Amino acid sequence: MWFLSREKEIDPNHPRRNKILFIDARDMGTLINRRTRELSQEDIRLIADTYHNWRNNNGEYKDVPGFCKSATIEEVAAFDYMLTPGRYIGLPEEDDDFDFEERIKNLSQELRDQMNEAQRLDKAILENLRKIGIEI
Repeated sequence: MWFLSREKEIDPNHPRRNKILFIDARDMGTLINRRTRELSQEDIRLIADTYHNWRNNNGEYKDVPGFCKSATIEEVAAFDYMLTPGRYIGLPEEDDDFDFEERIKNLSQELRDQMNEAQRLDKAILENLRKIGIEI
């Protein structure tokens, strides 16, 4: 989502002048089918509060990596005026407790297990094809 002010006579020194609020809500809510995402009341309230804090300039608005950013027209111009929120918002801050080596070890074991299962299934398929008279 993106929002900009329609106020034409806004004070040239106003902090919201020539800015666009980008909100990335693609990970919010629940997917109810392949194309429709349903937002909870809490999600809607968070989006609305973020917009109102930005709009009212009450000092409570803060950019949140991975969720929202108030970008300048110059920043938007640098991205060739693309209005995709993810280009401006960035990624959410990650927890530092991520263990890369442990994750690779687990993924490697999972891959080995899947490869073994694939071999087992290939043998079963070939055996079943032989039973019905098809040789490969």
